[in-house]
Parts: sequence; structure tokens; C-alpha cells
Amino acid sequence: MQTPREILKEVFGYDDFRAGQLDIIEKVLAHKHTLAIMPTGGGKSITYQLPALMFEGLTLVISPLISLMKDQVDGLNTMGIDATFLNSTLTGQEQAQRMSDIRAGLYKMLYVSPERLEIPSFFGFIQQLPIDLVAIDEAHVMSQWGHDFRPSYLNILPLLHEIPGSPAVLGLTATATERVRESLQQLLDVSDEDTVLTGFARDNLALKIMHYVDKRRYVQDYLRENSEQSGIIYAATRKQVDELYEFLHKKGVKVGRYHAGLPEHERQAMQEAFLYDDVQVIVATNAFGMGINKPNVRFVIHYSVPGNIEAYYQEIGRAGRDGLPAEAVLLYAPQDMHLQEFFVQKSGGSEEYKQNEYNKIREMNAFANTQTCLPRYLLGYFGEIVDQDCKMCSNCLDSREMVDVTTDTQKVLANVMRMNQSFGKTMVAKILKGSHDATVKKYDYLTQLPTYGLMKAHTLKDLTAFIDFLTADGYLKTAGGEFPVLKVTEIGARVLKGQLVVEKRLNRSVVAQQKVVTSAAKGLKLSDDDNQLFARLKAKRLELAREAGIPPFLIFSDKTLMNMAILRPKTDEEFLALSGVGEKKFEIYHNDFAHVLADDLQVRE
Repeated sequence: MQTPREILKEVFGYDDFRAGQLDIIEKVLAHKHTLAIMPTGGGKSITYQLPALMFEGLTLVISPLISLMKDQVDGLNTMGIDATFLNSTLTGQEQAQRMSDIRAGLYKMLYVSPERLEIPSFFGFIQQLPIDLVAIDEAHVMSQWGHDFRPSYLNILPLLHEIPGSPAVLGLTATATERVRESLQQLLDVSDEDTVLTGFARDNLALKIMHYVDKRRYVQDYLRENSEQSGIIYAATRKQVDELYEFLHKKGVKVGRYHAGLPEHERQAMQEAFLYDDVQVIVATNAFGMGINKPNVRFVIHYSVPGNIEAYYQEIGRAGRDGLPAEAVLLYAPQDMHLQEFFVQKSGGSEEYKQNEYNKIREMNAFANTQTCLPRYLLGYFGEIVDQDCKMCSNCLDSREMVDVTTDTQKVLANVMRMNQSFGKTMVAKILKGSHDATVKKYDYLTQLPTYGLMKAHTLKDLTAFIDFLTADGYLKTAGGEFPVLKVTEIGARVLKGQLVVEKRLNRSVVAQQKVVTSAAKGLKLSDDDNQLFARLKAKRLELAREAGIPPFLIFSDKTLMNMAILRPKTDEEFLALSGVGEKKFEIYHNDFAHVLADDLQVRE
């Protein structure tokens, strides 16, 4: 039998495993219950696709979105892996034929949704199959503490014990806090030693947060500077998606849209147009993207602040999956947080669930307002402590002067204490401002405090932003659900006692910040000759993809084509040595790309 490393090179075209992959694969091959927590783009799929080729029986993949199964199966088929799916997009005759072929052992992998497994007749069919591995993708949705809890996933857990032969079970996710991790371990019966956590860092992804910008103008300028790049823009509501889509469409941008209010056929068409590079950018709610494996997404823009850090991390992870430089830009406005709170208020969850969601909104707001290194803050949220700043996020690159704000900090903290730590940031800001509005008059005694009007020279907007900064950097904390109150932390108390100095960057004017438009294409420049060849290789890839009816990246990734353009392989051995070129793809596509390379050589000679 071939070794995992031999299969990695022959089938997938890679010389080395990424961090954690081989460890997970070995646990799976030993038929263990395993939990894999790896960053988006970290290579989770290989940890079950490769063992599927080594097991004699079938690998069952439980995937959350049926609309994405075809893309995943098409990708496996291009590598020579016999895979299929069963879902409602197939006719009864097609399903019957595939089930017959599955019984006959013609497939190594089968994709299904958790809801289909719950159908007794279908699960009876599953019980008759020689299943060696059950892979549960997006496993975080099983945890009530996860950011996209789906009860249907919990319903499959008892069924796992009823599959004959005690198959290996592999849960996979990119987003798991310590609480979610412990929950998944309990649900899947996974020990600490069989939990593989490779870290959450994405070294090729630059994080940027822009405050108080004209969002439409910013997006328009950004897309103009990145006109040849592929990206996703996430908005909070269907209305926001439609309005931004219409705006960009009128500006001549090759744009698509995606949300649950569109007809299924339109959503499918938009998704395919994006995958096939027929549109440059897609504007979407968070209904779009789960499981998307498009590797050449160069940027993700959050037009609105997401409701929690887990969702933010997962969504930005859709950029730069090929390992090349990419950007994630968050356009922050305080009203975004009010919208997220409204969503929680209208949800049908329990009070405990709502409390948890409110806490997540506060955590997201703190992240958006911190002045520390953004990846460092993000990794800390997931329990991963790093010692060094990234040197490429918007906070690390911020050249504004640091000023001592200890006195102003003490004023805010003293005011919170005098208000008995029983009010939220809006009321705290109003008392410091010396406001006379109706809400203040309700608590007339607050106007008698020595801190009333203590910072009247500041605007309410500046005061609430300053309170957000103090909360983000740990001098204040929030407590409570829908109506949170501010409390002074331990390090805040040390500031009050004069034991700590607080520094903050000077405020940047809104006009100045609107001019800051970065380029996702940074770091992707080839030489002129290489770039011209890269363009011809991409054109050939698009031609072949359209003939085959598959997305271009399923043939070769941009990274593979760039290496091809730089290295210009002349022999079969040199071509096979390219990262991402397995034997099956070599067999199918070598001649087409070799002709492009030969023509380029002839022109240059």
C-alpha cells in the first residue's frame, strides 16, 4: 500500500503536508474519533480525502450546504477521486442510479446533508454500506456556543453509533473558541490527545479596519484599484446587498449578489458566475461562502460589522486560500452594532442563547476598536497567545502619534464608579458631556455627580468612541445582556490609582481616512514577461474550464499557474514537480499548457 506522502504527491500534487495534516490523517487511519481545528485555507479537506483513498470502504462526508456539494465533488473528480453526492438537486432516477453505483462500490466518497441522514429510509441505506470514515464538515455548528448553531447536526450524533463497523469520525472546523472546542470534544467523544489544533494564524492575510468612512465611496475606490482581482463584500441585510449591488452595477463593476431572498436559480447562477470568474466581486449576506473553495479570492470587505468574531474569522478566511497575499477590510460604524443587537432581540432563542449572542457582539465591537495588533488580538480570542505583532495590519502600520490619555481615562473610569457601575456607555458619555436630554433627567441625581460635565468639551461621538477604546483594551468591561452596563476592570482600577499610564493614537479625521485605499494585489507582481505568460495560461485554463463545465480553479490554482509562468517547465518531470500538479491532472492537462509554454518560448527566442 502507498504511504500518505506518496498519495499526497501523486494525487494532490504536493510535496509536503501542511501543519497538522499528517497527524490528523494518522489518527483517522487508526479509526479514532478526531477533532481537527485548522484555519480556513489550512488544508482541512485533505485530512479526509486522502484517508478515503487508503480505506477499503466508503467515506461519508456530512456537509451543511447542498448547493456546494457539486463543486466539491467536481474538484475530487478532476483529481481522479471517485466521489458523488446525494441531495434534492437530483431527479429520482439519478438518485436511484447513484445509490446503485454506491452499493456496487464504484465510489470512495459520498457527500450528504445532515437532514438527509435523518430520513429513516435513507439511513437504512447508509447502514448497509461499508463505511470506514464519517467526516463532519463545519463541525462548530453542532455546538450551541458556536456562531451558527444548527440543531439538525445534533440529531445525527446518535446515528453515528448505529453505523456498523465503528467507523472513524472526524470533525472539522476553522472557528472554535475554547468553549466550543470542549463542547465538540464532548459531543463527538474526542479526547484531548486526539484533538489537533494547528493555530489560527493566516500569515498571508492582512487585516484592516476603517472607521467612520463613506462606505460606498470607499468600496468604489477599492474596486477601482483592484479591478482585476476577485473578492467578496459581506453586508448585514438583504436590502444592503441589493442597494450596494445596484450601485456598483451602475458604476460598471462586474458584480453579482447573493442572499436568501433571491430565487434559488438566481443564487446558483450568481455563485457559478463568481466561481467561473465571470464576475469580479459578489455582494452577499453571510448566507454565501460556507464551503466555498475558490482559492483566488484576493479580498473580503465587510461592509457591515458581523455579529461575532467567529463569523468574521470564517468569512475573512475565504480570502487568500491559495497562500498568496490577500486582504480583509472591515468598515466600522457604531450603528452596525445596534443592527446586530436588533437581530438578537428578534431571534427566537432562549435567554441564555441571547445573553451569549450579546456577549459576542460586545467582543466584536472591542476587536473593531482596539489599537493593538489585529491578528494578535484575534488569535488571543481563540486562546492562542503570540508574542509578536504581525507588522502588516492597519493597527501595526498606523503611523499616528501616540499621546498620553491617562487623565481622560481616569475621568471616564471615575465616572463609571460614581455611577455605581450600573449604566451603559451611552449614559456614561452623556453624564461626562453634561447632557440635559430626557434620559438624563430620568436619573436626576446623576447631574449632581462631580463628574457631570467633566468632559463637556468633547462630542458625544468622541466620548463613546473613547469608551469603546477603553473597553477594547481592557480598562472597562461590559456585563449584562440587551442593556449592558460598564464596569471597571482590575487594570482599570490600577489606572485610577495612578499605577498605569494609558496611551492612545491621535484621532484621524474622517476625510483623511477615506483616502486610505489599499490594494489586494500587493505582492502579486511578476516580471512583465512572467505576467504576460501568466495571462495566457489563465486564458487557456478558462477555455478548458468552460469546455469541461467546471470552475477554472479546479484545473489549476493561480499559484500553480504563477509557478508555471516563473519556472517554465520544459520536461514532464519538471511539470510534475510543480506544486498542485498531480498525476491525474498531468495526464489530462499537460499537453494544453505545454503548448502555451512552447509558444511563449518560441516568441521569446
